[in-house]
Amino acid sequence: MNITLRKRPAARVALALGLLASATFGALAQADTVVATVSGQPVTEADVQMAVSELDQQFAQLTPEQKRAAALSAIIEIRLMAEKARAAKLDQDDEFKRKLAFLNDRALHAQVIEKEISPKVTDEDLKARYDKEIAARPPVEEVHARHILVKTEEEAKDVIKRLDEGGDFQAIAKEKSDDPGSGANGGDLGFFSKGQMVPEFEAAAFALEPGSYTKTPVKSEFGFHVIKVEEKRTQPPVPFDQVKDQIRQLVFRDLYFATVKDLRAGAQVEIKDEALKKGVEEIEKQAGAAE
Repeated sequence: MNITLRKRPAARVALALGLLASATFGALAQADTVVATVSGQPVTEADVQMAVSELDQQFAQLTPEQKRAAALSAIIEIRLMAEKARAAKLDQDDEFKRKLAFLNDRALHAQVIEKEISPKVTDEDLKARYDKEIAARPPVEEVHARHILVKTEEEAKDVIKRLDEGGDFQAIAKEKSDDPGSGANGGDLGFFSKGQMVPEFEAAAFALEPGSYTKTPVKSEFGFHVIKVEEKRTQPPVPFDQVKDQIRQLVFRDLYFATVKDLRAGAQVEIKDEALKKGVEEIEKQAGAAE
């Protein structure tokens, strides 16, 4: 298929204890096994695996063994720096306390998601949502077409004449078509729906009945086309397995916002700054519209 014919078209706390270990490292020590100490304080296998998970993007180019070593090195650096900060009483700073409180709340937010919301997303929910989305989807007409692309109108007329005389469309396409993507395949463009092709080509293709071809050349920015439609159909739905992850996100989003809505209904929230209040209301309105 000639692609040029188509239109141009924070961080969350994640505890992967044991999962990453069993998947990449084989039989590692148990989560509570002490693998190192820093100033007498233990560093466990669980600490290392959590660091690997948290810093995974930074470790993307490393081997599993290197990731584990890099994670332990990071833990040692962090703990030593933390000791220095405590010695300087930096942990008593008001700004630090605010940051710590925010990080603590964010970690608890992630725990609610992991422990209470995500487990509620079942395969039955996913299939039901998929069926609902498919049922609400308007039918989309598709055509399966072939074309022969040539530079001049006269060449296109000659192609049509040969077809009128009983010539084989696929054979002529292989011989004459200037489309490197489809010519060798007998001009086959596969199935496409409206909006995927340039307007002139689309209009001509969708006007044809299956088995027929254009009796006059179709001009586009690419040259002159002779188009044949092989088949028309209603676009089949995308198989469930191909969109399962996307459906999971939709179901999770609904559960998440339902939880937030319930919490907001039972909480006392007062925003004193009017401009900020309007901004929050607008954001929440948009979030509600996306549900």
